[in-house]
Amino acid sequence: MKHLPKHLRPRWRYLAVGIEAWPDADLTRRGFQRAVWYAAGNLIGDTGSADADLKLLTFRFADGEGEAVVRVRHGHVDEARAAIACVSGVDGDPVGIHVRGISGTVRACEERYMGRAGGNYEQRDVAFGDAESTAVVRGDAYDVRTEAGLVGAAAFDIE
Repeated sequence: MKHLPKHLRPRWRYLAVGIEAWPDADLTRRGFQRAVWYAAGNLIGDTGSADADLKLLTFRFADGEGEAVVRVRHGHVDEARAAIACVSGVDGDPVGIHVRGISGTVRACEERYMGRAGGNYEQRDVAFGDAESTAVVRGDAYDVRTEAGLVGAAAFDIE
């Protein structure tokens, strides 16, 4: 079977997606892909979702931070961005997701927008709410472990 001529092949755009969750969250590639498909189906319907053809190409997640590359058809970038923004949880873990950028090739997408997952973090003891607790520190964001679970805090909340 011969390949299609270039002008008849489908055109794609690649979305670089940043993922943030609690440090003890366990996100998988399959769970993230399912969450994106489910959000797209709910937002733009089954036919719109099939036409946009969102597909997860790369996925990395560790220690509360991750990134992914999502492929989408050329004319459906706005719908894909909206569907990705609707993802609020993956496999029962709450997540924060943002689109870092859009590119025409996977290589350009990875070179421009990727490479920050699994970044600098450290664990330290902090004073929070009149008690000594441990916290995972990423930049100026603190994830403090309390009796009720993890609590997000900023540097000025910590003593």
